[in-house]
Amino acid sequence: MLSKLQIRNYAIIDELDLSLNNGLNIITGETGAGKSILLDALSMVLGERADSSVIFNPEKKAIIEATFTKINTDFVFSLLQENELDLEEEIILRREVAPNGKSRAFVNDTPVTLGVLKSLSNLLVDLHQQYDTNELQNASFQLGILDALAGNKSILTAYQQEYHQYKSSFKKWDALVKQQSEAIKERDYLVFQFEELSQLQWKENEIENIELELKTLQHAEQIKQQLLLVYSALDQSEDPMVQQLKMLLNKLKSQESLHPSIPTLTARMQAVQIELKDIADELEQVEQSIVFDEERIKWIEERISQGYTLFKKHGLKTTQEILELQENIEKKLQGFSNIEEAIEEVAKKVEEHKRAAQQLAEQLTKGRFSVVKKVEQEVKRMLTQMEMPNARLKVEILQTEMGTLGSDAVEFLFDANLSDKFESIGKVASGGERSRLMLAIQSLVAKKLQLPTLIFDEIDTGISGEAAKQVGIIMKEMSVEHQLIVVTHQPQIAAKADHHYFVYKEKKQDRIAAAVNVLNKEARIMAIAQMMGGAKPTEASILNATEMINLNA
Repeated sequence: MLSKLQIRNYAIIDELDLSLNNGLNIITGETGAGKSILLDALSMVLGERADSSVIFNPEKKAIIEATFTKINTDFVFSLLQENELDLEEEIILRREVAPNGKSRAFVNDTPVTLGVLKSLSNLLVDLHQQYDTNELQNASFQLGILDALAGNKSILTAYQQEYHQYKSSFKKWDALVKQQSEAIKERDYLVFQFEELSQLQWKENEIENIELELKTLQHAEQIKQQLLLVYSALDQSEDPMVQQLKMLLNKLKSQESLHPSIPTLTARMQAVQIELKDIADELEQVEQSIVFDEERIKWIEERISQGYTLFKKHGLKTTQEILELQENIEKKLQGFSNIEEAIEEVAKKVEEHKRAAQQLAEQLTKGRFSVVKKVEQEVKRMLTQMEMPNARLKVEILQTEMGTLGSDAVEFLFDANLSDKFESIGKVASGGERSRLMLAIQSLVAKKLQLPTLIFDEIDTGISGEAAKQVGIIMKEMSVEHQLIVVTHQPQIAAKADHHYFVYKEKKQDRIAAAVNVLNKEARIMAIAQMMGGAKPTEASILNATEMINLNA
């Protein structure tokens, strides 16, 4: 429950400490005294947006702190663990708003995001304000009511996971199909290119190598002539160099014993003689390997021409670049096959998640239909109790395309006068009727939810007399299992209070500020009498107020 609310420097509140209790907590006060400001401050600490306009003293920051105790919901502890927040006996939520408009949020003194603060507060408090009756016309709100009563929470969570997977898979499938469509447009051209390149069967460095070979063939006679001249001078002439060197080497060897340096020189000369002999042999082999081949020249020229055509066509310079182009085109063509396989694989997942989501959606629908009669009957019973005996609620559920909340379109229709003409709530229900309808629905839902605290801000607007009395009775019944905090102008409701808080304005340092008093029985009698008879209540109003409080004691 919400056990303490501390407000500093907010709107017309300088400092305010409010301790709250179990049961029915009633807040009353003159119009404009600051009752709703209390709940506005609470809304901010629960995660609503704020700016510097809420600051009472522009030189200081505004601070709102809400303390919750007696927490016994597993959802709260689970959320704390998920966000690595300490598990303590009490939870303290705090918002700070600086004069520059920047705000910070804390849970048990640990900074958190506004999203985390809001998620946590949604598990602790259900806050309804006067304008919230418009939610009755909201399809998501109406589905939420049916799901709460049907106990659909776990099914809805599982459905939303499958639905998200289905939509995500479908989006991926759609992107692949579009990618395939674009790819098909260029595939034919790529196939042509690949066949053109692969048919020529280029080898690594081929163009560069045959260019060298062409030069050799084109100058074959010249090369052979020069090689023969060199070869002959080395080994085949009348006085070849190899033989001359061999004769000189023999002469030098005969002197090796006569000087220590000669053997070294002999070894070196012998190496030169051997090397020249090897050179002469290789010259002979090269010369013999060179054969003028006109057909070969013709083939090489044609091959080089094909290569240079590709160079020009694709902006290339080497055989390696041709081979890389061929490889890249092959990968792209292979990618087309991969896309087809991927489309088939993703399509299977789309169908799998869609089928699972549909099955869960059917369970949601079944659960929702199962509580329709109960909702209609219980709402009628409570509306009758609240002086609307002819009012009826009709819940219509229609099948629709799957969405984030299932495959149902729901609408709450209302008939206030037994006319059998059910129409949308916003069209036919007055403000007072919507208030009582909202209370009736919330009374039903509260029994199903683990929310410890329910807050109503002037939800009783537009009702009075016996209807207000019955609203008070219903709220009193709800407060047995839930802490209720109610802002009201109705004496019949205020008389049901377990704890009564009176909001008023006082002058503080030349400024008007809001303050709160906890009323004892005598003060309650006077406050309720004033609610009935004005600032100076009559003796009859005081007696009536006394009787109302005593009846609820």
